[in-house]
Amino acid sequence: MTVDTPVPLPAPAARERPSALLAAVMLALLLGLQPLTTDLMLPALPLLATDLAAPMAPVQLTMSALILAFGVAQLVWGPLADRLGRRPVLLAGLTLYALASVGAALAATVQQVVLWRIVQGAAMSVPVVCARAMVRDLYEPHQGALVMARALSGLGLIAITSPVLGGLLAKLYGWRAELVAMGLAGAALATFLALRWPETIRQRRPDATRLRPLLRQIGQILRHPGFRAWALLVTCTYGGLFVFLAGAGFVLIGVLGLTPLVAGAVMSSTSLAYIAGTFICRRWLPRHGLAGASMRGAGFTVAACVGMALLAITDHRSVWAVMLPTWLYALGHGVHQPCGQAGAVAPFPHAAGQASALAGFVLSLGAFGVGLWLGRALDGTVRPLATGMALGAGLTALVAWTLVRRHGEPAANAH
Repeated sequence: MTVDTPVPLPAPAARERPSALLAAVMLALLLGLQPLTTDLMLPALPLLATDLAAPMAPVQLTMSALILAFGVAQLVWGPLADRLGRRPVLLAGLTLYALASVGAALAATVQQVVLWRIVQGAAMSVPVVCARAMVRDLYEPHQGALVMARALSGLGLIAITSPVLGGLLAKLYGWRAELVAMGLAGAALATFLALRWPETIRQRRPDATRLRPLLRQIGQILRHPGFRAWALLVTCTYGGLFVFLAGAGFVLIGVLGLTPLVAGAVMSSTSLAYIAGTFICRRWLPRHGLAGASMRGAGFTVAACVGMALLAITDHRSVWAVMLPTWLYALGHGVHQPCGQAGAVAPFPHAAGQASALAGFVLSLGAFGVGLWLGRALDGTVRPLATGMALGAGLTALVAWTLVRRHGEPAANAH
């Protein structure tokens, strides 16, 4: 056997393939670490700015730098997960995540918070990239999309509780308590994984981290039209959502005058719409396939675009005016995300970690750019939030109705 030959593992039955329920729970917990890391901090950002006497731009950087590190690090973790397997990489990443969370909680300046959040974002990418790859390890594309939709319904429950819990922790103990809670969550998840989750990779690829094969594989993935369509779709839909994640706290608290606890409860309602979207996705997938479901979900997204465009024009300052189009956006996002995450890795069963990493990297670049723009655009009105979400919604629908329609359905022969 040469060094470049994939190392086969035992058949799924011999590897104690996890049950569908355990798989959905584990995927929800792994993917849920991302909204926990972002949403838990949403009500606390204004408190962080006040406590550390920090201007708006570096405070927004605690979010956008986290997302950029999240994307860049996937380019490292993805090939490592293909070479070493999912379990060892997951355990290392979750341990680093817990340590970085504690470091951020102990920071004395906003610059230190940003640095620790960069480390936290790099570690947070491990469970996300491995979760998407594990779906491809265990399931064929359409079945994987259904499992992903179930897992993202569970993720929605985590996203519902995170802003409320964040608002409560911020009110009782200050913004540092949110970061301590993240560290505890990371440690608990690592323990659960070590005790209950088997290795899922079918073949370890010893050449996955070697430069020439790595570049060749990256080229194959980037040239695939289906990958480009789905990666662009999830980038656009998450970009619009990130406008809400990074800006809603300042709008709901600073512009509309809500308390952190009430603002957290309002923000968590978005996750109810998101969960509803994942259930709609699960009904549409067997009938219409990946591309068809996403094209239909774009109807919700267009309605959100119209609502946000009107809000940007009028600057109407009410909770209902902000949240109604946001709920429509979340409905569409709940359809696009399961389809996009499964569709991006579907053509690459033997390089799922790399494909997952590249899709996550593209998404994070988009979110980082959104964060930089938003830190300069927030001006004490609802217009920047509405403008950014309207643009994200319009681009998402455009991609769904063009590129995804043409290239999004997985081909019979995967690469």
